[in-house]
Amino acid sequence: IEFLYWALKGTLTRMQSLTYGTVFETITMSTFDNWKIPLPSFSEQRAIAQILGTLDDKIELNRHMNETLEAMARAIFKEWFVDFGPVRAKAEGREPYLLSEIWDLFPSTFDDEGIPESWSYTSLTALSDLNPDSWSKINFPEEIDYVDLANTKWGTIEVTQRFLWRDAPSRAKRILRPGDTIVGLVRPGNGSYSFINDSGLTGSTGFAVLRPRESQHTEVIYLSATDPKNIERLANLADGGAYPAVRPEVVGDTEVIIPPDAVLTRFSDCISSFFDRMEINRRESRALAQARDLLLPRLMSGEVRIIDAEKVVETAIS
Repeated sequence: IEFLYWALKGTLTRMQSLTYGTVFETITMSTFDNWKIPLPSFSEQRAIAQILGTLDDKIELNRHMNETLEAMARAIFKEWFVDFGPVRAKAEGREPYLLSEIWDLFPSTFDDEGIPESWSYTSLTALSDLNPDSWSKINFPEEIDYVDLANTKWGTIEVTQRFLWRDAPSRAKRILRPGDTIVGLVRPGNGSYSFINDSGLTGSTGFAVLRPRESQHTEVIYLSATDPKNIERLANLADGGAYPAVRPEVVGDTEVIIPPDAVLTRFSDCISSFFDRMEINRRESRALAQARDLLLPRLMSGEVRIIDAEKVVETAIS
């Protein structure tokens, strides 16, 4: 069964070329019944399925690891800046549960508004520049690496597209830089958001781009803008018929609580390692997917020997 999955996946592009229909792509049953796939020996089938499955398993493991890392980052964010856990514990006289150098940064009292003493509410635009840079007829590059909403899902840019400027979509305007947070404006409830780690990317005008003014604000901006409750808020505020959307300013107006810089700096120090590890996992997964997609047709055709493919996989996942 596993081999059949990979055999069909390997011919998917050719199969799609035979579909018809403008709304729903369709393939006839007779075409499917007559479809031919390579059929090596049973031992080779098992080996091919295991090789490709091993790469897929590692990609899936990285995805789960990133989910865990992001959940940990959000849990710490919520504990410090939403529930005010350390402040409440100090106010109630409980024992410290953080390192002393971090514990000492938190106040032990709340003000009349119910937030930690000396902390204040502000908006994301007080911490970041909204849509700071865009390509124009004056400064456009020869080529762009394009990020669109459809390929950006729940913190991950699944794929980018390379275009010559003259062939690029008209919405390909937003200049993206490492440290930026992008949040989809069209159907914001779909979770088209991500943190930017790579240089040289261009985003759709369908994103709001938030660029931190200070490095210690980077993680707080991302976690505040993409907090599930805020994504729900944006979805409820979206209006329009077929494509409900919000304006960039609505994203920028997201409320965030700001402690003294010393607390933000320690939070950034704690969380940035999570972000770094997540990016390493993403890059590894992209390389593994590329290796898998290169091996698939070559294994099926016999162009690459199984023993050689096993060495590639061993190297890739070591």
